[in-house]
Amino acid sequence: MKNSYIIANWKMNPNTLREAGNLVAGIAKNIRIIKNATVVIAPPSIYLYPLQNKVGKKIKLAAQDCHFESDGAHTGELSPRMLKNAGVAYVILGHSEQRTAGETSAEVNEKIKAVLKVGLIPIVCIGETKRDTEHQYLSFLETQVKETFSGIPLASFSKIFIAYEPLWAIGVEANREATPEESIEMVIFIKRVLADMYTTKVAESIRFLYGGSVHPENAHLFLIHGGVHGLLVGRDSLNLKKFTKIIEITNGLN
Repeated sequence: MKNSYIIANWKMNPNTLREAGNLVAGIAKNIRIIKNATVVIAPPSIYLYPLQNKVGKKIKLAAQDCHFESDGAHTGELSPRMLKNAGVAYVILGHSEQRTAGETSAEVNEKIKAVLKVGLIPIVCIGETKRDTEHQYLSFLETQVKETFSGIPLASFSKIFIAYEPLWAIGVEANREATPEESIEMVIFIKRVLADMYTTKVAESIRFLYGGSVHPENAHLFLIHGGVHGLLVGRDSLNLKKFTKIIEITNGLN
């Protein structure tokens, strides 16, 4: 690994801009000597613009979602162009929480195209809701990948990140965490589906992240054995000590 990507998804946290600014400042201070890790923070959209001048050179900003239209009567939504003007470089799309709320793969597909059109980098979440002994989850995932990435220009795939996000291993209802072996299995499977859709070259050009209950104790295992180029961190990205540790672990592996 020459460079790894650590993406922090803050979701609907913290409650104030002051807290957000302090957390960014703490992260920036702690990673001054980091050379081999790209750190991306996705705060609530209300904090994006004011955090532009606080992130420094070593931290990039991401949005947690966007609309696929460039403008129009879409109350409460943000367009990719608006996000770019707010200093955003990346956009998380198709997150499991959005899909659970009813977002379809076809809608995610439209968002990917819109984000790429304005020069932003999409971080596209993919993952099965459950694991069954009959391996039906592979069929579910294949359909999701095909619908999500249909019609994407071949030259754009090298700009796309795919975050493998197993829903069954996330949150308080999870029976267990996923393993690095399961991660690399699904990365290989997703690549195979994309190779069948397009070409092997296209499939190999995509960068993969793992995003399922990442913490300092398992970060290095997924980076070494999970077949990924980085991590999508949820809860522990709000803990300065834990998030800094994950970044240090990542940097030490390069």
